[in-house]
Amino acid sequence: MKRKLIFIFLFFHNYIYIYSKGRVGKTINGLPCLILESIGAKTGLTRKNVLVYLKEGNDICIVASKGGSDTNPGWYHNLKKNPITTIFIGTKKYTVTAKEIFEDERLEWWVKMDYLNNGGYQAYQERTKRKIPVMILSIT
Repeated sequence: MKRKLIFIFLFFHNYIYIYSKGRVGKTINGLPCLILESIGAKTGLTRKNVLVYLKEGNDICIVASKGGSDTNPGWYHNLKKNPITTIFIGTKKYTVTAKEIFEDERLEWWVKMDYLNNGGYQAYQERTKRKIPVMILSIT
């Protein structure tokens, strides 16, 4: 029941953030959120997702956790196929290039993101057998 309530809350938060064009919903529970606009890997249609992020310089880190599901989120596959995309942080629009990171670089960002999310990503990792991907979006 708790997970269902969280899902409903996140659904409404995402809806408000996206349809207010970034004016409302820049954070959730104190965590910064961006709107990722990607092109569907299979459909070619524009997709929008709200994601928690961490920005350092021109690099923005996002985690493909999907709440600890056994499959990667659709946006992950979209970015792998179409890495040049658009994000919105609040009302500011950026063009970014996405890349998955590995090994030491992944671990460094993973620790920062997990700390930001109060251990949430590690809890997600413990729910699944897949290694949760970490992506860097570089502002171009």
